[in-house]
Amino acid sequence: MTITASQVKELRDMTGAGMMDCKRALQDTGGDLEEARRLLREKGMASAGKRAGRETTEGKVLIRVEGDRGAIVAVGSETEPVSGNEDFGAFAERALELAFTEGPDALADLEEERLDLVGRLGENIALRGAARVEAGEGERLAAYVHPPASKIGVLVRARASEELARMVAMHIAASRPQYARREEVPAEDIRREREIYEKLPEVGSKPEHIRPQIVEGMIGKRFFADAVLLDQPWIHDPALTVGKALSEHGAEVLEFVRYSVTE
Repeated sequence: MTITASQVKELRDMTGAGMMDCKRALQDTGGDLEEARRLLREKGMASAGKRAGRETTEGKVLIRVEGDRGAIVAVGSETEPVSGNEDFGAFAERALELAFTEGPDALADLEEERLDLVGRLGENIALRGAARVEAGEGERLAAYVHPPASKIGVLVRARASEELARMVAMHIAASRPQYARREEVPAEDIRREREIYEKLPEVGSKPEHIRPQIVEGMIGKRFFADAVLLDQPWIHDPALTVGKALSEHGAEVLEFVRYSVTE
């Protein structure tokens, strides 16, 4: 049967699929729009399955803060052009809305939409992370999304001024701490680091009775200074640690979430 241009356009408007894909689906279903739509969805889901293992090292991080509630989501794509696609952006916004209003677990409801999007855009799309943070009395939420590509974002809960809390968020975006304070570091991680330092030639060459002190110093100056926020050099004044900078203002970081689609 003859498939008209208006039929193809209507199906494209319904699904976002390519023109030739719409035409073939209509031909395969005898011009039945609903059947053609179903066929395209099935093909899209099969395509999504094939693309599921592909890395998503592009994308966007979005944050929303209103009052004492904040949400952050990271949505990954395979390529940068797709991360700028209008449909991709709309999907990311819906993910953020759900995370903010219902919590990160609600993003599971977007799975069918995600699969449809994979089929339409032709590459893997992944929900890389989502979190919601609530501020209590005397606490503040601060957000930072690194411009211009919005590939890194940080949401912070702190007892601090608005300016200082945002400066902390910027620091976290740049310095990538894994933990807020030493007490959060798993003992197993510290044990592994200690074993590594104990085997270093610069330690082995020292008298045995002072080696434990040297190793503990290395853990503080190397491991903690890299992985723990309060021990890191403050990017706004490297002469200070983050902990020292906060203490000078009577401030405290209670929680942070950092996402980067490129890492």
